[in-house]
Amino acid sequence: MQEIPETITSISQAAELTGLTEDTIRYYERIGLLPYAERKANGHRFYSRDQILGIIFLTRLKATGMTIEEMKHYRELSMQGNSTIPIRHSLLEKHNQKIQQEISKLMETQKIIEYKLNHYRDLSTNPDLSDTNCNPTTPSTNPLF
Repeated sequence: MQEIPETITSISQAAELTGLTEDTIRYYERIGLLPYAERKANGHRFYSRDQILGIIFLTRLKATGMTIEEMKHYRELSMQGNSTIPIRHSLLEKHNQKIQQEISKLMETQKIIEYKLNHYRDLSTNPDLSDTNCNPTTPSTNPLF
């Protein structure tokens, strides 16, 4: 990750530091996901190091599949201070459980794909084998899982 300066950054620097586009940052401000940035006398936005870190955290939540509404709720709670820590903890716990379920489903899917890949390897070395017996739909319906 690029070093985040202590000094105020422009929207273009904020975009570069966070991996978002300038348009996305403006959109997030417009919908209330981010507070509106302060402006210089020339009207240009500027962001503090803490704002940049907050944006980066939101991008990480988004990368995990959290919806904008969920991120917005989380951010609103964090703006209320430490009294909301138990609620934020609970929200992240629930989101973490959801991610774990998705990972489990992906791992099951990966097992099926690996099974099929192994079958194709076997077919390539033994052309007498048939491809018709390798159609697992889920690991629970295939005794090899």
